[in-house]
Amino acid sequence: MFVSKSMTSNVVTVNKDAGIFEAKDKMATYCIRHLPVIEEDNRLIGIITDRDIRSALPSDILHDYEACEEKEKEKVSNLKVKDIMTINPVTVSPSYTIQDVLLLVLKTKVGAFPVVDEKGKLKGIISVDDLLRAFVNVLGIGEPGTLLCILVEEKLGQMKKIVDAITEENVSFGSILVARYWDEGKRAVFPYLLTQNISPVKKKLQKMGYTLLDPMEWYMDQINKNPKEEGIKRS
Repeated sequence: MFVSKSMTSNVVTVNKDAGIFEAKDKMATYCIRHLPVIEEDNRLIGIITDRDIRSALPSDILHDYEACEEKEKEKVSNLKVKDIMTINPVTVSPSYTIQDVLLLVLKTKVGAFPVVDEKGKLKGIISVDDLLRAFVNVLGIGEPGTLLCILVEEKLGQMKKIVDAITEENVSFGSILVARYWDEGKRAVFPYLLTQNISPVKKKLQKMGYTLLDPMEWYMDQINKNPKEEGIKRS
């Protein structure tokens, strides 16, 4: 799934010469935490966040503006977006995948990325919330269901055998994930099944010789043993 299909296209923006209180009010009005800063030609030149504003404003002004001294008010009222914005922020292209952006979130610890074209013009913004919504759709977990964890040998034909076995029980799939396992020659398969009645499926898979693990126990146990090897890919 591409960023262009998951991003927010109707972006609330701000001008670099706007006061920081204007930026603060926009964030409050639209319930957002990131404001791209653009020039007249819609070219992105920066971004300002709610954290930037909180860092720029003294705590007493944030809590009680009217009670502050006039000098303090005048000082902060002269602050402009351009004074505190991040110049040349990390951006993504509309052709990036949501997987690309997720990895970028982990690498940069940034909560939202402006989406720009090859000319640097703003096309949208994609946030962690947008990514979560996209993955809910991709994984099919918006519908009630149950996640299984099946330990399999890493060889051709395993996925087909599992899919066929589950389909024969008239159970539909939300998604299937395949994860690296820490034992050589093994994989962990995670089918998300759109049913709560999984006993017949589990019995059938165990009868076929598969080992079923608790998905949460597998994750906590294995990730803590070897965090550098973490990785789940969609199959």
